[in-house]
Amino acid sequence: MWRRVTGYGAFLAAGTFVLQWLDYQAVVRMRMGDVYLALVAIVFLALGIFVGARALRQPAALPFDGNPKAIEALKISPRELTVLHELAAGKSNKQIAQVLQVSPNTVKTHIARLFEKLEAERRTDAINRARMLGIVP
Repeated sequence: MWRRVTGYGAFLAAGTFVLQWLDYQAVVRMRMGDVYLALVAIVFLALGIFVGARALRQPAALPFDGNPKAIEALKISPRELTVLHELAAGKSNKQIAQVLQVSPNTVKTHIARLFEKLEAERRTDAINRARMLGIVP
């Protein structure tokens, strides 16, 4: 009995599958252009996302070492180098003094020594020269 019921069930399922497949084929024939258009749109959407993601990917930033040869040749001390980095960041003497926990006069002394070593007359000259030498980013 169960064999007969299972057989009829399988037969009905196969018949339903065939009818659904034939209905699908009829719809595809009627709407072939729409199906192709949708497929092309999906392919180009995926391609655009892929190309856009690759084009906009940021390369990993390399660590900045600051050209040790130039620093050594100019005899810039580690503290002067820190002051130079803060200058390049656009900070004022007072702000640099707060960061380094020294007096503004000490910062002025470091800046004056940097001007001598970099042969600069102004802060912008010192920063531009340091960037040109690869001392600051």
